Amino acid sequence: MTGTPDHRWISAFLDAQAAEAGAARNTLLAYGRDLKDAQDWLGARGLSWQTLDRAGVEGYLIHCEAQGFSKATRARRLSSIRQLYRFAFEEGWRADNPAIQIRGPGRARSLPKTLSVSEVDALLDAARSQGRSSRDHLRNTCLMELLYATGMRVSELVTLPVAAVRGAPDMLLIKGKGDKERLVPLSDHAKDAMQAWLSVRDEDEALAKLQGKPTSRFLFASRSKEGHLTRHRFYLLIKEMAVAAGIAPDKVTPHRLRHAFATHLLENGADLRAIQTLLGHADLATTEIYTHVVEERLRDLVEDHHPLNRKPA
Repeated sequence: MTGTPDHRWISAFLDAQAAEAGAARNTLLAYGRDLKDAQDWLGARGLSWQTLDRAGVEGYLIHCEAQGFSKATRARRLSSIRQLYRFAFEEGWRADNPAIQIRGPGRARSLPKTLSVSEVDALLDAARSQGRSSRDHLRNTCLMELLYATGMRVSELVTLPVAAVRGAPDMLLIKGKGDKERLVPLSDHAKDAMQAWLSVRDEDEALAKLQGKPTSRFLFASRSKEGHLTRHRFYLLIKEMAVAAGIAPDKVTPHRLRHAFATHLLENGADLRAIQTLLGHADLATTEIYTHVVEERLRDLVEDHHPLNRKPA
């Protein structure tokens, strides 16, 4: 591989991650962004992946810190470089991995921010009247009910195939990261919202077919180049719903609905391993963070309401 341009290293690595490791599209995009940034830094200094040594990798990480990047971002970029060199070693392009012994900055693990039950209820109510038409109301209600009922990632929600909801299923088959599938039960509210939206969506598709227009395989079809509602558009929609619900928009994101799903289940006695399965977490340690959220809420409850903690008048 000596003499091969650096961008070929990255493209070959990404191709292997997609074909062999089954990496999700968003994971590949993240790898690509991180490695392209490092490659630009190397190129400006006359360095390359082929000749880079440990000092060079450390120099890039110092540059990232000087740019003000968070610990999490710097740790992810080091991980991307390690993975690239692990691939290069396996392919015989390099006999070493110059990043393997570098200690990363660590990750500042903060508790996930979530929403209360009353805030979620307000968002669901807002969804029923958000939009310019009754069609929009039904779609937005379906989006929000499904998101909260299943804890799906937003990418899983917007790419949900319509075939997955045919026949009024009690369980929804979700394809997650790395194309791994999981079954999640649906609440009655979610099923009702889904069937109401499906009826309108099928009418739209039937009309499009009569007019010779292409139909979509997605539950939430759109005119985007992907053929489905985009993550960005849904992000804007949920902000609009937050305003309508009287909640600060910066407090509401699609991922916080996922956090709310897990936290509310745990608060009501759900088993942690069951929540792990529902969320599609590969490692239980990832799910355990929600126990700390519940513990913090209980601690705040005692501190705010226990008579011994009340200040004298």
